[in-house]
Parts: sequence; structure tokens; C-alpha cells
Amino acid sequence: MFTASEYHKNTGGPIEDDSAVVQDPDGEGKIVYLFLPLYQAGNLQDAINANVVNGTHFPEQEMVRLFKGTCLAVRAMHDYHAPINANASSSSGPSRQTPPTPQRPQTTHEEDDEDDEDHAMFPHPEGDGDEGYSYGGQVNVPLMTKHVVEEEGDVVFDGDEELEQHGTAVPGQTELVPYAHRDLKPGNVMISDDGTPILMDFGSTMKARIPIENRSQALMQQDIAAEQSTMAYRAPELFDVKTGQSLDEKVDIWSLGCTLFALAYSHSPFENTQTTEQGGSIAMAVLNAQYKQPSSAYSQGTKDLIDALLKVNPQDRPDIHKVIEMTDRVLRSLR
Repeated sequence: MFTASEYHKNTGGPIEDDSAVVQDPDGEGKIVYLFLPLYQAGNLQDAINANVVNGTHFPEQEMVRLFKGTCLAVRAMHDYHAPINANASSSSGPSRQTPPTPQRPQTTHEEDDEDDEDHAMFPHPEGDGDEGYSYGGQVNVPLMTKHVVEEEGDVVFDGDEELEQHGTAVPGQTELVPYAHRDLKPGNVMISDDGTPILMDFGSTMKARIPIENRSQALMQQDIAAEQSTMAYRAPELFDVKTGQSLDEKVDIWSLGCTLFALAYSHSPFENTQTTEQGGSIAMAVLNAQYKQPSSAYSQGTKDLIDALLKVNPQDRPDIHKVIEMTDRVLRSLR
């Protein structure tokens, strides 16, 4: 890990971007520098930990405001529209997916080698091109953005590169390609210096809508979730993936419910005395939505919002637009 001063010492040049590749002065290859933003306020989990230590809690309006900012970032992922490939079949529907073929991680299931098409369901690490990603400049942008943001305050999701690799985009035409974060939790939401929540850690992110056609694919998705999605914030359908059904962006809605619960009560709804000290199963608690909201001074609107997101059946959960609408309603009631 190099500091900015060490970069300047090694290269003699100013920092003009957030990434750089330079020749190793010792002649042993190249050095890649990545410059990341420093948010002195830390993340939401840091704020929760401070509340626990100090015996305090979030003021409700501030808590719901932070939650809404997180939802806006999630909306950018769930609503991502990619340029339509000019070489695509005219019969393709708006939700068609053409994912690349990434490497499959090792699993413990022998049948994982059955279907090569399963590879397309794994998250694929994408490069950021020659320009790198920019984390500075615009304010009130809950997602890490590229250098150019069309309007100040726009929430941007970087995903164009993947679709552009597959052909020339049709000017002015896009298709909905939702992405799911799959590891939403307080520790993955930074707080910028102006108080804006910044969604981070996209290592678990993948195209949201995944049809599960056989048992091999189901087990594969369970393995991915077990490795990349934090258990106490993981949606129930990722614990027990069903054949003949589809996973979608509703996995993030469940995690948002867990996140709001944690902001309110300083822990996940499924990290309680029974599961952490008495040998209870977090997985079973999640699969049955076994949680209870402690008594608090928070409004019934906030409590109802949490309950609306923590529905075992994904079809019973609201989409991200409805979540934001419900959150706005709670905010209005607190003014």
C-alpha cells in the first residue's frame, strides 16, 4: 500500500487521476496505484458501534434520511439501463441478459461441472478501462461515479463497459439490465463529509435476474451467497435456492430491511441473544422471518417500513421505487 506522497516520490509527477500504472524503478515490472477517497466519518456500522458504546441512538429523521440515500444508490443499480447491442436479435425482450463467461470458483458439489452455461451466473470482475473511476467532484451522489456526471446529483451506476464489449450500441436505445448488490449492510455504506451515504464494495454484485433451471444451478447460487453475502443480512431465498424459480433484485430489498433495523436497534434482526448466545440458527431465523422489534421511541411509520421489507416471499416485498416512496412518506411524517 502506497501513500500519495510515496507515489509522488516514485514518479515525480502530480496526482491527476484516481489510478495510475507506472514502471517499477527497480525494473521489476509495473506498479499499479489506486487512490481511494477518505471519509473521516467512516461507515454506518461505525456509527452504530459508536451508538452502542455511548448508549445513544440515531435521531429518527437523520436515520431515515441516511436510509433513503442508500435506497437511491440501490435504485441506480436496480434501474440500470444498458445500451442495446446492435448485433442483438430483434426478438430479444427488454429483460434479456447476455452476461460474459467468468471463471467458476471451486465448490463442494460434484454436479457443478454438469452445465457450462452455469458459468454466466457468476459475478465477473470488470476493468475500469484506462481512465479509472472517479470518487470525487460531484456531491450528493450515493454511488461511485465515472468522471462525467450529466447533472449534479445524478445517481450513476457504472455498467456500460460490460455491454459495450459485446457490440455496437444502438444510439438512443437501452434495455433494462438490473444489477443486485447482494451484500447490503451498514458496513458497506460510507458516510461522506457532507453526510451523504455512499454505497461501496461491489465484489458481490451481479446481474440481478437469474433463472434457476436445475439443482446444480441452485447449489451454485447458494455457494456464491454463502461466500459473498453476509449471513445476518442475506435474503431467505439465497439460503435455500429453489429450482424452477428466479432470483432477482428483491434480495436487496430484504437486506435494506435488515439495514434499517440495524440502524434503529444497533444489530441485525437476526443477530440476537437467541442466535448469538443460545446456539440458535441465523439461517432458520431468516427463513422464517423470526425477529421482533424492540420497544423504542421510533414512529410506527418506521417500524412498518421495516416490516414491509422483511417478507420471506420476495413477491411480497416492494420494489425499490415503492421503498423510496414509503421512506419519503415516513420523512414527511417526521417534519
